[in-house]
Amino acid sequence: SRSCLMYRYHRLPEARKYAIENGYRGAMFPWQSGSTGVEETQELHLNPKSGKWGPDLSRRQRHVSLAIAYNVWDYWKKVGDRDFLIQHGAELLLSIAQFFTSLVEFNKKDGRYHTKGVMGPDEFHEKLPGSKEAGLPDNAYTNIMIVWLLRRMEEMMNILPGKDIIRLLRKLDLTPRDLDKMDDITRKMNVVINDDGIISQFDGYFGLEELDWDGYRQKYGNIHRMDRILKAEGKSPDDYKLAKQADTLMLFYLLPMDEVHDLLTRLGYAHYRNMMKENYEYYVDRTSHGSTLSRVVHCVVAWRLHRYAVAWKWFQDVLRSDIYDTQGGTTMEGIHTGVMGGSIDMVMRGIGGIDFHEDRIYLKPRLPSKWKRLKMKLLYKTTWVSFTFTKEEALIEVHAPVLLPIEYKGHLHYGLPGEKIRIDLKKKEKRRNNKRKK
Repeated sequence: SRSCLMYRYHRLPEARKYAIENGYRGAMFPWQSGSTGVEETQELHLNPKSGKWGPDLSRRQRHVSLAIAYNVWDYWKKVGDRDFLIQHGAELLLSIAQFFTSLVEFNKKDGRYHTKGVMGPDEFHEKLPGSKEAGLPDNAYTNIMIVWLLRRMEEMMNILPGKDIIRLLRKLDLTPRDLDKMDDITRKMNVVINDDGIISQFDGYFGLEELDWDGYRQKYGNIHRMDRILKAEGKSPDDYKLAKQADTLMLFYLLPMDEVHDLLTRLGYAHYRNMMKENYEYYVDRTSHGSTLSRVVHCVVAWRLHRYAVAWKWFQDVLRSDIYDTQGGTTMEGIHTGVMGGSIDMVMRGIGGIDFHEDRIYLKPRLPSKWKRLKMKLLYKTTWVSFTFTKEEALIEVHAPVLLPIEYKGHLHYGLPGEKIRIDLKKKEKRRNNKRKK
C-alpha cells in the first residue's frame, strides 16, 4: 500500500506541472498515468458500433486526485504510519487540496462555490446538452469529496507537529488566506438535491430526458455501452438520464452514511432520513453498468441497505467478470485487478462488516445464506487481527500485546493478547423474534 502511494508521491512534480498548464495551483494528477506521471489519456475514441472516431474528454475526470487523497487518508487511518504521513502523505493531501481550492469558483449571487468543466465517474456524460463547453457543472461526487478532503486536511493539521506544518505551508506557498478559503468551501460548496433527498449527479441532470431502457434491451440485448449505441444512432448520451457506472452512489460506497450526512449538514442542506436508499433506487434503474467496477459499488451499497439477495447477485457478477470476461475484451489478455480488489473489499467491508477507525474496529457481519464460515487475517496499524465469522458468532483474536477495542451494536469488547473475543451474533435477533411472537 505504501509503495503504491509512493508511486504517486514521486510523480508530484508532473502533477504540479499539469495543474499549472491548466491554470491551477497545487497538484492535478492525470486520469491515466504512465511511469513518467504525464497525462496518457486518449483524446480520440473509436466507436465500434459506428466505425467512427469522436472526441474523448475523459481526461477531465479530476476526481482521480480525490481518489489518491482518499487512499492516503485510508492508509493513515488503518496503518497509523506516522512517518509516511509526515514525510509524504501530508504533502500529497495539501497539494491536492491546494489544487481543488484553485479549481472551485465562488458565485456571489447564490453564495456558493461551484465546479465546472469536470467529468464524474459516470463517463457517459461529457458536457451539457447543446453546450460547446467540455465538462459538466457541479458534479456532486466531485463537490462532496472536495469538502471531505478539506475536512480531512483540517484534521491532519491537528495531527502533525507544528514545525512540519510550517515547513509544508512554506514549501507549497500556502497562506492563512488560502486556509480560510478551504474552510469556507467546506461550508458553502454547491450540491443540487431534490425534495426526495436525491442528489443530482450534476447540475442539470434532472432536466435530461428519460431513456426507454426496456426498448433498448429488446433491440440490442447487451446495452452495457449505451454511449456507443446512442452515438451510432446519431444521438448523444449527454441528452439522457443514464450512467455507465456508479457516480453519485460512489459517495455511499466510500463513506459511512453518517459522514455523508455530516458533510451535507455542514453545507447547510437538510437531513434526509433515507438518502442512501432513495439514491440507490433512483440511480440503479438508470445505470447500464458498462464497467465491471459498477457492480462492486452497487453490491456494497445494496448490502448496506440489507438487500442481501440482490447484493449476492451483484457479487456473483463481480466474480464472473474476471473468469468469463463478461464485458467482452476487459480481461481477455489478463486480469482486472480493480475488480479483484473490489471483490475482496466486498468480503471485508460488506460481508464481514469490518470498518477500521482511528481508535477501534467496528463490526457488522452478516454471512450469505450459503456460507458457513468466513475467516480472514488483517493488519490494523501494527497489529495482526484474526476474524472468524459464522452465522451464530464472531471470534476475534489479537496477535500483539495491545488492548484493542472492538465495537458491535454499540457495545465495546476488548481484545487481550492471547485471548479470543466471542460475540454472540444471534442474541438480539432472538429477542426481536420473541417480541413478534408475543
